[in-house]
Amino acid sequence: MTDRGERQPAAVDVDAAALRAELDAAVRGAVDFGTTARALHTMDASNYRRVPLGVVAPRDADDVAATLSVCRAHGVPVVARGGGTSIAGQATGTGVVLDFTRYMNGIVSLDSEARTAVVQPGLVLDRLQEAAAPHGLRFGPDPSTHARCTLGGMIGNNACGSHSVAWGTTADSVRALSVLTARGDALTLGPDWQGAPEGLRDLVEGELALLRTGFPSLPRRISGYALDALLPEKGADVARSFCGSEGTLGVLTEAAVRLVEAPRARALAVLAYADESAAAQAAAGLLPYGPLTVEGMAADLIPPSAGLPRGGAWLFVEAGGASKTEARAHAEAIVRAADVTDAVVVTDPAGQRALWRLREDASGTATRMPGGTSRTGPGGGTEAWPGWEDCAVPPARLGDYLRDFRRLLADHGLRGTPYGHFGDGCIHVRIDFDLLTEAGIVRFRRFSHELAELVVSHGGSLSGEHGDGQARAELLPKMYGPELVALFARAKDIWDPDDLLNPGMLVRPARLDENLRFAVLPRKPVEVAFGYPTDGGDFSAAVRRCVGVAKCRTTTVSGADVMCPSFRATGEEEHSTRGRARLLHEMLAGEVITDGWRSEEVRDALDLCLSCKGCRTDCPVGVDMATYKAEFLHHHYAGRRRPAAHYTMGWLPVWLRAVARTRTAPLVNALASVGLLAALGKRVGGIAPEREIPRLAGETFSRWWRRESGARARGGPRVVLWPDTFTEHLSPSVGRAAVRVLEAAGLTVALPPTARRRAGQDRSALTLLTARRGRVCCGLTYVSTGQLDRARTVMRRTLDLMAPVLEAGAPVVVLEPSCAAALRTDLPELLHDDPRARRLADRVLTFAEALERLAPGWRPPPVDRAAVGQTHCHQHAVLGDAADRRLREAAGLSGGLSGGCCGLAGNFGFEKGHFEVSVACAEEQLLPAVRGAAAEAAVLADGFSCRTQLEQLAGVRGRHLAEVLAEALEASGP
Repeated sequence: MTDRGERQPAAVDVDAAALRAELDAAVRGAVDFGTTARALHTMDASNYRRVPLGVVAPRDADDVAATLSVCRAHGVPVVARGGGTSIAGQATGTGVVLDFTRYMNGIVSLDSEARTAVVQPGLVLDRLQEAAAPHGLRFGPDPSTHARCTLGGMIGNNACGSHSVAWGTTADSVRALSVLTARGDALTLGPDWQGAPEGLRDLVEGELALLRTGFPSLPRRISGYALDALLPEKGADVARSFCGSEGTLGVLTEAAVRLVEAPRARALAVLAYADESAAAQAAAGLLPYGPLTVEGMAADLIPPSAGLPRGGAWLFVEAGGASKTEARAHAEAIVRAADVTDAVVVTDPAGQRALWRLREDASGTATRMPGGTSRTGPGGGTEAWPGWEDCAVPPARLGDYLRDFRRLLADHGLRGTPYGHFGDGCIHVRIDFDLLTEAGIVRFRRFSHELAELVVSHGGSLSGEHGDGQARAELLPKMYGPELVALFARAKDIWDPDDLLNPGMLVRPARLDENLRFAVLPRKPVEVAFGYPTDGGDFSAAVRRCVGVAKCRTTTVSGADVMCPSFRATGEEEHSTRGRARLLHEMLAGEVITDGWRSEEVRDALDLCLSCKGCRTDCPVGVDMATYKAEFLHHHYAGRRRPAAHYTMGWLPVWLRAVARTRTAPLVNALASVGLLAALGKRVGGIAPEREIPRLAGETFSRWWRRESGARARGGPRVVLWPDTFTEHLSPSVGRAAVRVLEAAGLTVALPPTARRRAGQDRSALTLLTARRGRVCCGLTYVSTGQLDRARTVMRRTLDLMAPVLEAGAPVVVLEPSCAAALRTDLPELLHDDPRARRLADRVLTFAEALERLAPGWRPPPVDRAAVGQTHCHQHAVLGDAADRRLREAAGLSGGLSGGCCGLAGNFGFEKGHFEVSVACAEEQLLPAVRGAAAEAAVLADGFSCRTQLEQLAGVRGRHLAEVLAEALEASGP
């Protein structure tokens, strides 16, 4: 971790210890100046990074006032922060960060008759929507980050969202604001100059002509201060003017907001166009038909599997109605009015959610572009970044603007994929800037100036939603001219004469190419074990994947999603995928976290990562924290003693094979049932005392196979059934059931070769030693505990044993989802230098995939029962469950399985100190679903961990799908 770029000098020279002591004495909330807290708050979702002195989570407005008083006495700036998803750098700072999400996150009141609500700044938008929904109401603006953005952040940035064509911006929904100034004045802002600080009215009344002529007229003008809202003909609304001020004028402590009536039904018209310019040109013409949304996306961001009507770009136009029939009719009228190549109207709520997820994830997916793997960092082929995320022009000029924008990109050799609020003329885009090299940063700066001029030439706003921050504030003179920008500075000085609130934003800004978060990262690739194939083998590039959109911070699971169970259990940023990625970033930077791979802060944050792999799929940019955790543990414990659980559960295949060889399973089970001995064993082995030790099978699956192999069916397509550790030693009934079903489908089942069988050709002592431990293993338990050298050894031996299978090209059926996922991903990524690893990974099939692909004419026996349970997290993240869903449907197993994670997650739930989090994860979806199911429902759990969690926490026996089908086969006769 050397050869870094130059570090930014500290912006605040203060006695941090004294500051912390005074804040501790003055504030009832949490005060944290520790390494972890500071590292977690160095960045938001922008390209920028600043290291704060500390973080304060106030409990109430009095705490905010006390914090401001102490910081003012020390000359320390203060930055208010909500969800931390700002993309222009305005949620970062070098002083004290106010985190409102921990305590000041409630709804004070909700008046359904008046259609208003009073909220605290840390309230997440979705919580307000949930409270308003029973009254038929909602908050109008809804950014794509609605599941984690806060009302305070929305007011600070004047957020809008996809429904702004119907309900406007956040400023349109604000009624009154309770604000504290940096000097401690408590103000209640509203219309008719209510709450205006002394001098503001005089400033405005002295510049009426400038204010009436200096602002462009368009629905998404967010840049600068909204001083024109203080004009007398606009009601001199101080609250409205405060919106979009990015925490530079005052600190919000409470807000009264307007709610709107939600349509009882909605229909989504997806309109296809030849390209994005055609879609943009058509968007403004749809506004007279009263749509709720007019969102645009191009083919660059839509996977082929999305099933959209044929075209190169699409408008997502939502229509509302008092009934489904009325909503559909409204949408169909819009389709008839549109000049489109193709269209579809979706009324099914699940189908609409799936389509909206494509749009909401775009801010993440747009950061990874087609074109190969990253080579030298940002701009190296796939990485794209914010910075020009949300310019807006008058909607009627959007098509022309996009054509000019594309030409400007081409002139600079850059790429980007525009999408966003076409109906409002607001475009989001991530651009593949090179922000690591000096030449790349020069180009970034030159392009930014030219794009600002282009936006202004079209009558637009540099920011159409997310604020200016550091990304665009430097360029405001191009949009407003020096006279109006100087007026912004005079307004800032009236509100905050000491320049303590978020300095460097909007007025007297830092340069747009300063404080770039990539500057502190290593310039040379860090030596690592995994191959990181989608990041060019560069661990820094893998960590850079996290751009801070914070989907991992959602507090509820959507559909089959898994990410991020530990955050939902703890509510702590450090236990989110984003938080861990930030800590790894700071570990590589070496400024805040200075001990590299030995960092205890990173280790502690990763300790509660379940390695569920959910982020690999659910994160819009594919952050794979399970792999990063394994990599970190590999380096952290290199040459050092590991936790006891790494030796007991990490080496579980070795211990279980030893028991099987000595045929001592009954003895081990007997000893584990003796309370005192079990407690002692768990304590020595690092196992949670609350856990029961699973019972070992009296006969392993392989031994049963050898005993029964003479009666095996022959003649059909040959498959190799993988005897994973869990099926082999703990759940052989799953293996027996799978054999029964696979053979009933006409397949010939075989097991992988073992070294014992091959040893007959070479009776040397070395070969015989290998034979005693020579069974195939995916290496999962070694990977999950970060014992990567051992994992590679095990994997290479497995590849040696599987050589005949690979030569024959036989498919390999793996029953345990976590083992199948390890073979599909961990194996080729860890043995990236061995081509056999990819060959084996490509041969791996799940149980359902094998039946579907190899026995397409076979029909499963009718089960005709409801099914309940949870899709295995690794199945969701790596393998996919489409084949499983089709197999369940064919067998008459009705009902879908829940999302989330069971919480046991292999070794995680057994490790000491993890029990409470493990239970909290299970109680989120799995256990309530099982408890609420009918008595005759089939409880499905393909993973051993899931079945164990069900048994130990709910006393319910979960079964693999193979067991349910085998039972139905037996019931239906030979």
